[in-house]
Amino acid sequence: MDVEGHVSRRPLEQELVSRGVRMTHQRRLLVQIIQGAAGHLDAIALWQCAKDQDPTINKVTVYRTLAMLKRHGLVDELDLMHLDGGKHYYEAKTTRDHIHLACLKCGRIQEFESSLFEKLKGQIEREQQFRISTVRVEAGGLCDRCK
Repeated sequence: MDVEGHVSRRPLEQELVSRGVRMTHQRRLLVQIIQGAAGHLDAIALWQCAKDQDPTINKVTVYRTLAMLKRHGLVDELDLMHLDGGKHYYEAKTTRDHIHLACLKCGRIQEFESSLFEKLKGQIEREQQFRISTVRVEAGGLCDRCK
């Protein structure tokens, strides 16, 4: 994060190194998978992707790496409408907040960004004299394929 508490635009690995975190081969692999993921991964999916590249990686390493990334504020942990029971999904923090749209039929997750959402956050901060540091918004419904 930068001095104002916002997430840096640097890649996760670079950000961790700048914070003095030792980057093992397996941490580096997990960070690269998270950063390059096209969608939202749960811990098991992350482990399976990593195992394809390094069969020696274990689930404990995945969970410890996710906990470390969360502690450093570099990933968000999401429940995404509890679509798959108690699963939690992880994504690299972005510089802009967004809304997760979860299809309650097929489970597809889409991200929606809007300048109106940014304006709403500003309005909340001004009117409530409240400094927003984290925003999590989810909407459940039917996607364009399922409606």
